[in-house]
Amino acid sequence: QVQLAESGGGLVQAGGSLRLSCVASGRTWRAYAMGWFRQAPGKEREFVAAITRSDGSTYYADSVKGRFTISRDNAKNTAYLQMNSLKSEDTAVYYCAAKYGDWSSRTYEYDYWGQGTQVTVSS
Repeated sequence: QVQLAESGGGLVQAGGSLRLSCVASGRTWRAYAMGWFRQAPGKEREFVAAITRSDGSTYYADSVKGRFTISRDNAKNTAYLQMNSLKSEDTAVYYCAAKYGDWSSRTYEYDYWGQGTQVTVSS
């Protein structure tokens, strides 16, 4: 069992930065790949970024590549999403998720989800 709790969302102007955090509980957290997803009003939840459980390889959606960085600190049971050069189209509720084993960009393959944190980018 893994429980996830996101924080760090808020209101920021276009071009600004935010860092989201996702704290995980559970002694087996290191066995999970971590992903960040987002959902804007009226849209489906979409993949943003993922990091593997083993070598820390990272993967990104094309829309955020070069602007967002995912990382994890296994000692702190925490995953991060550093978001730079934010755009109005980045406005959404951001969720972290844990998937046992290898990473994926598919929402339905993730086992555990946080409650989400709102990110609003004003233009």
